[in-house]
Amino acid sequence: MIRLVNRVLLALIGLALVCGGGAVLAAGAAWPVPSWWPYAGPRGVLLSRADRIRYREEGWWWPAVIAALAILVVLALWWLLAQLRRARLPEVLIGSGDGEGAVVRGRALEDVLAGDAESLDGVARADVRLTGRRTSPSARIRLLLEPHAPPAATLRRLTHESLEHARSSAGLGSLPAKVRLRTAKHRAERVS
Repeated sequence: MIRLVNRVLLALIGLALVCGGGAVLAAGAAWPVPSWWPYAGPRGVLLSRADRIRYREEGWWWPAVIAALAILVVLALWWLLAQLRRARLPEVLIGSGDGEGAVVRGRALEDVLAGDAESLDGVARADVRLTGRRTSPSARIRLLLEPHAPPAATLRRLTHESLEHARSSAGLGSLPAKVRLRTAKHRAERVS
């Protein structure tokens, strides 16, 4: 999701900067620009003195400007923090029995856990994401169930088979998981 938001925001900002820069370049080179464009030539200004002081006496002007700038700063900080947050766990530290431990790629463990979950009866697709710390990971699992799959039995098998197998294989003390179940859409069956 964050990758999509990044691309859309960067595309919109880039488009606005290219259009604005092209229009200013066109006006500066004395090329024809639209009549509504405020910068009409090499000696023109974007905001005239009258435009700059028009709302100075209004009581709502400065609070509105400050609120708009504050919202922009908060959105920019949110975007920056979203970039710094890691969505996936890059590696998991597992016990190797010699006291040292070993490191396993998080994606490899996710793929194995997803494959194990997909092998369960009634699971059409599984998506696994590891989060947390490398010494104590947790799993976020999304399962797409086939129409005939009972959710309670599938969840019980996932907990006692797939998650337990992943926990014991990685030598982890616990592997907490949040599981979201969804059913696959299907057509109604005809009875003849």
